[in-house]
Amino acid sequence: MSDPTAASRASSPAPTPLRLRRLRLGELSAADRVTLIRRTAGTGSDARVAARAIIDRVRSEGDAALLDLGARYGGAWTEGIPADAPPGTPAPIRVPAERLRAASDALARPVRDGLALMAHHIEAFHRAQVPPAEQWVDVAPGIRVGRVWRPIDRVGIYVPGGEAAYPSSLLMGVIPARLAGARAIAVASPAGRDGRLSPVLLGAAGLLGLDEFYAVGGAQAIAALAYGTATVAAVDAIVGPGNAWVTAAKLEVLGDVGIDMPAGPSEVMVLADATADPAHVAADLLSQAEHGPDSAAVLVTTDEALADRVEGEIERQLPQQPRFRFLASSLGSAGLILVADGLDDAVAFVNEYAPEHLSLAVDGAVELLPRIRHAGSVFLGAWAPESAGDYATGSNHVLPTGRLARARGPLGVEDFGHWMQAQIVDREGLASIAPAVAAVAEAEGLVAHRRAVEIRFADRSGVADSPAPRGRWVP
Repeated sequence: MSDPTAASRASSPAPTPLRLRRLRLGELSAADRVTLIRRTAGTGSDARVAARAIIDRVRSEGDAALLDLGARYGGAWTEGIPADAPPGTPAPIRVPAERLRAASDALARPVRDGLALMAHHIEAFHRAQVPPAEQWVDVAPGIRVGRVWRPIDRVGIYVPGGEAAYPSSLLMGVIPARLAGARAIAVASPAGRDGRLSPVLLGAAGLLGLDEFYAVGGAQAIAALAYGTATVAAVDAIVGPGNAWVTAAKLEVLGDVGIDMPAGPSEVMVLADATADPAHVAADLLSQAEHGPDSAAVLVTTDEALADRVEGEIERQLPQQPRFRFLASSLGSAGLILVADGLDDAVAFVNEYAPEHLSLAVDGAVELLPRIRHAGSVFLGAWAPESAGDYATGSNHVLPTGRLARARGPLGVEDFGHWMQAQIVDREGLASIAPAVAAVAEAEGLVAHRRAVEIRFADRSGVADSPAPRGRWVP
């Protein structure tokens, strides 16, 4: 059988040779260096204002707003309308659980096996993150302070859909949520322009045994999860990547519900020396360019000859890609080669940039890891392409972008619960800290705080002392 994609490539004019923007790190001014690393995972004010208007409408109109916005902006599951339904019947918002199970049964064997392997690896890695139920410290005689883990009751997971659905992102959210102990999980994802939901995404939901799947996307999906409608029950926290509308909406609802992090354009940085295989480096940069024209693909190298060879490999591999014009446009706008004077300069820039994905294609990659301070996910050596982590190593691919890796890490079990503090104090313990409480409370002008301690030791004739706390946590 002929390959129509190959035929299309053969009949298309050859792409113009691609030359990535190239700079030398040592020649950059401080201002130029700041310009290169400055980016954000947030959104502009216009997107926030527009998202806020959508959120307000969903809060006031509920399902009616979801149906209208889905029909107007896309994402409605029109495939779910029964064939015998009267004209004008709205698209269903909730996908029936039996539809998810049927989609699971219909998965092609290689896809089903691939999803099962991914799920197994994701669970194995994330199970090690599950916190202990309790942590207690005896800070002084009669004073025991602890933390107790509490999972989130209801979690909302947004999964990108529409033109490109990501069942892998579904697994990355659902599995750690379950390991954390979340009591209920609601998934939202939009249908494509044809009104269909990805059968693989639905199948993955069926494999996971989910029963809450809502065919809604964009800012309206975030609003429905945050505040609830007649069909969608409100959640306590929302996680998952999305486009600028989703990110803007997540930032708007933060405070009413928890969120994981805003998601900016995806990005990869490859740190390579003369030992790197230019074909591997080029392939890794091309794979990142698939995410979109604003997805940064950056090579930092200590060897200018390698930079030349990588460019040659990109030119060789690019025409073999079905979407070579899209990839060429993406690399042309967001691709960059930085030549460093040495490894110290290169590592310093990597840490300043704080990339979402970082590939270490250098001699002694494992030994270099302790020097890397800021990156979302690090891939060590020639046999660890970024796409392996995106899918099947078990690591999470929901990662901090826009330099957020300076302050937080990948999505994990900890994002689906919280620690609650507790303290057990007896009379001896309170007596030992009473002078400190009194002095500092007085200095801060909070006299009632001081009195709350002192009253427990006041001479109140005829009033028995309160009993000491009892329970399994008291030694």
